[in-house]
Amino acid sequence: MAEKDRILIVEDDEDISMIEETYLQSAGYETTVLRNGENILSYMEEHPCDLVLLDLMLPGKNGYEICAEIRKKYDLPILMVTARNESIDKVRGFNIGADDYIPKPFDPMELTVRVRANLRQYHRLKENAGKTSTPEENAVPEIQIGDLRIQPDSWRVFKKDQEIRLPNREFELLKFMAQNPNIVFSREQLMEKIWGYDYVGDTSTIMVHINRLREKIEDDPKNPKILETVWGAGYRLNKNPE
Repeated sequence: MAEKDRILIVEDDEDISMIEETYLQSAGYETTVLRNGENILSYMEEHPCDLVLLDLMLPGKNGYEICAEIRKKYDLPILMVTARNESIDKVRGFNIGADDYIPKPFDPMELTVRVRANLRQYHRLKENAGKTSTPEENAVPEIQIGDLRIQPDSWRVFKKDQEIRLPNREFELLKFMAQNPNIVFSREQLMEKIWGYDYVGDTSTIMVHINRLREKIEDDPKNPKILETVWGAGYRLNKNPE
């Protein structure tokens, strides 16, 4: 029997957490509820989970702080659930590592769909990252872009021979664009290619992931030469940056 995915719900409102638990358990997930995030890292060390459903407005420590703490240590889906629905709040959440943003009040069925989509993508990326290199005759060639080297088989990236650590989703985004250089992709196309056709999240997460990659691979992130923005169209990877 397959092991159930474990979801950690961090929510101080008992009624909301009860709704989340009821629907997620009905969908076949194991759930645990914490009322605040004060000791969340120590809790997660003893009780591993596959996804965190995180309220933004919590007593003591807010969801932004908690999200940043989790992201520094764990590469797993973090879904923010909050009544704050301004674009700036979404971008801030994505910037510190959130994978999705679900506004309150929410449709419990939509919540379940978002959780399922994020978990499916998470497990796919974990599976790809955990694969051993293929035999030499089937190996995917290393991709060279200026002083950047991408090794698709080993999921490693080097800049000037210094290895850059990328979360799974950032690596997959960079690899996809490097394997399709000089082609402009819209946010929607990148969401479909990297997050999957069934993903229903906010496309602004693409902008945030591109910006994170630029901070790591560009000589001057504010004047990118590798990951270029094509205004009104999307993004492209320049195979021959100057």
